[in-house]
Amino acid sequence: MAITDVPEFAHLTDADIESLAVELDAIRQDIEDSRGERDARYIRRTIAAQRALEVAGRLMLAASSRRSAWWAGTVTLGVAKIIENMEIGHNVMHGQWDWMNDPEIHSSTWEWDMSGSSKHWRFTHNFMHHKYTNILGMDDDVGYGLLRVTRDTKWKPFNLGNLLYNTILALGFEWGVGLQHVELGKIFKGRDNRDESKTRAREFAAKAGAQVVKDYVAYPALTSLSPAATFRSTLTANAVANVIRNVWSNAVIFCGHFPDGAEKFTKTDMAGESKGQWYLRQMLGSANFENGPVLRFMSGNLCHQIEHHLYPDLPSNRLHEISVRVRQVCDKYDLPYTTGSFLVQYGKTWRTIAKLSLPDKYLRDTADDAPETRSERMFAELEPAQRRGLKSSIAAVRARRLEKRANREQARIQRAA
Repeated sequence: MAITDVPEFAHLTDADIESLAVELDAIRQDIEDSRGERDARYIRRTIAAQRALEVAGRLMLAASSRRSAWWAGTVTLGVAKIIENMEIGHNVMHGQWDWMNDPEIHSSTWEWDMSGSSKHWRFTHNFMHHKYTNILGMDDDVGYGLLRVTRDTKWKPFNLGNLLYNTILALGFEWGVGLQHVELGKIFKGRDNRDESKTRAREFAAKAGAQVVKDYVAYPALTSLSPAATFRSTLTANAVANVIRNVWSNAVIFCGHFPDGAEKFTKTDMAGESKGQWYLRQMLGSANFENGPVLRFMSGNLCHQIEHHLYPDLPSNRLHEISVRVRQVCDKYDLPYTTGSFLVQYGKTWRTIAKLSLPDKYLRDTADDAPETRSERMFAELEPAQRRGLKSSIAAVRARRLEKRANREQARIQRAA
């Protein structure tokens, strides 16, 4: 099942983990010391470009009686919403630009173009998710209370709808994120504090209501003043642009948390956790996908999810250079650096969601050694000489498994002969 002892799983001693923390701290210090005008210029230009792109999209929609203009405006607006959500909103609210002391680009004042309140998101994401990354029962992002993504979650008939639920979640991802802090599950079960729940619900309703009015009333009404557009054409365009943003955001985030190799942990891992162990849990619980400049920018640099989890408050435009050094640290300590192409990583998340919609009796791999759920117990059959670092030990387990399968197949052929 999930990992219960991170150091044992990682095959590292206390001294190794302390040394690991020193090296990762040094990377942080180097980036903090080198932050400056280049980084400030990057975020200001990004915000200006995003706003110009949004204006361009809305002007195109003013001529949306022509199908080509409608599609051009809708896609342009969708791209603008992605940039605002991923590279600006997410990263600004992480405090990545607080060092600039610019009140307009500060984590405490930024409100993003989403139905959820930034205040709520800063708690559920910045605090709960990044502090308790992938710890079962602590991090609500492990399945979002809706999806079964680990065998540690007991199968129920409800889970047969895993694929359907994820499709709905992807299409309306901003609403899933917005409702996360409202904690509807606790409210329905009567396990909430009613006064606090009412406050959160009011705050969510106020933000979501304003968002609905902006996207589906105000802008359509404004655009309809143009003789080349209608209220309905802009309303539809805004809805499609929001879906484009939602599906992309969902895909990027899922690629960072649910492909093979993104580990899950138990609450026992929290007990007496040192800084080095926290670093280690972030590295083991996250996954990257391969990228170029465009994909980096459009993903909010969350293609470097491992680096983002190690340094959530460092500027996103520096994560690519950080990744080179983090990969070197992984090689030094024989730790896996989980990455792959975007399509492969995304495909693996859907495979896990599909597979875990079924009861465990239909699954082939063991609960301690499956692509989506591993633990330190997966190494029980290895000989002491085979136990080296984590990356090498995983390779040894896989080789042993392939050998067993080959032997069984050979025995089957011999019996048939």
